[in-house]
Amino acid sequence: MARVPHKLFSGGEAMAKAGEKALADQQIVFERTVRDMQSIGVYKAEYDPLIQMYAELVVQYNTLSERFRNGGMRYQTKTSDGGAKKAPLVATLEALRKDILAYSDRLCLNPKSFGSVTPDRKVGDLPAPKTSKLTAALSSFG
Repeated sequence: MARVPHKLFSGGEAMAKAGEKALADQQIVFERTVRDMQSIGVYKAEYDPLIQMYAELVVQYNTLSERFRNGGMRYQTKTSDGGAKKAPLVATLEALRKDILAYSDRLCLNPKSFGSVTPDRKVGDLPAPKTSKLTAALSSFG
């Protein structure tokens, strides 16, 4: 089957370039996320599909945030009855923000979630357990 050139469609070349940039950006976010997870000892290859989804969400959020800023940052739109409602772009950004936070929790990329996991570290990398003054005093008796 022959490949249809992008030039046949209005804006096809721009869409193709935007798609290529989004894929490159996703790869950058993916690699940075893996590196961050490795540095704190929580990365496993089994998490790659989840990390890929996280990277896609981050790129979508960044793209839409730029569109929001360049579009005059309109928070509300008018309804047919003359009232105002939240702009669809703002609602999408809020939903993406919540999704990114949920994924970052699952991937242990924020302080709240990191405190609830035990990182994969070698025994030599772990600090010696601290003993309290009371424990030290009681152990001296016997």
